[in-house]
Amino acid sequence: MSIRGTAFKQFHSMPISISPRVPSAVTSDPSPLDAIRKQTNKIEDILDSVSGPIKPYLPAVGRFLIVATFIEDAIRILSQWSDQVFYLNSYRHMPYFITIIFLFFNVVAMLVGSFLIITRKYSVYAVGALLGVVISQAIGYGLIFELNFFLRNLSVIGGLLMALSDSFARRRITFAGLPSVDEKDKQMYFQLAGRVLLIFLFLGFIMTGNWSIARVFVSFIGLIACVMVVVGFKAKLSAMLLVVILTLFNILINHYWTYSSSHPNRDFLKYEHFQTLSIVGGLLLVVNTGAGKISIDEKKKIY
Repeated sequence: MSIRGTAFKQFHSMPISISPRVPSAVTSDPSPLDAIRKQTNKIEDILDSVSGPIKPYLPAVGRFLIVATFIEDAIRILSQWSDQVFYLNSYRHMPYFITIIFLFFNVVAMLVGSFLIITRKYSVYAVGALLGVVISQAIGYGLIFELNFFLRNLSVIGGLLMALSDSFARRRITFAGLPSVDEKDKQMYFQLAGRVLLIFLFLGFIMTGNWSIARVFVSFIGLIACVMVVVGFKAKLSAMLLVVILTLFNILINHYWTYSSSHPNRDFLKYEHFQTLSIVGGLLLVVNTGAGKISIDEKKKIY
């Protein structure tokens, strides 16, 4: 049936009442993830306020700790020169002349490279020299297939990459015939590689040693922090947590100073102590600069 004429007009002139739809009740309770994020934001704000006075010095402290193991190793080689020569010559069957050159190269590279990293001079060459030391020592001393040594040195390399990323300034380098390269672009890739490699020391800690309830708890918390550092989620807070754990580990486990100079474990513990300091130095650079552009933290700023 169709509506025409006056009836049509009257029909369309009738007021139409439309009652507004009442939205369903929305709960204001935050999700557990939001609650955790809120609490971690508070903790980060507290850390920023507490660390404010020392923050300008964190990069210098971090770079010094990164190369601490190389400085200690150079001093140890010089102080035990005859023992080092005897071991490499007699047990590793390295010719005497090659042994002298090998040790001399290591000492010079470690001392000069460490000085350049601390002063942020020629960082690319300094990191290259120290990487050469890590590789040559792994081969020369026959430790390249020793798992704990391998994992620790991966972490040391991660610390060196963090030091290299810290040295990049905001300038552009132009090569003939090639597009200009922004050092900030290189920095974010070195930061990512450094973050990934830094956590291998903690993986070595999990895989070795005797298990206890305390060790399981620390390993669980540390493993979560390692994953957060790698993906760059709350990286500063996670790196700070790892700094605290590794520092306590260094004091309670790698306490070489409690052994006499003639004790066979002293040199081993001293070596591990200073290598752990190097990883702590790399983590301090993460605490200072954050995870970098390739991270969840950075993506959250964009979106």
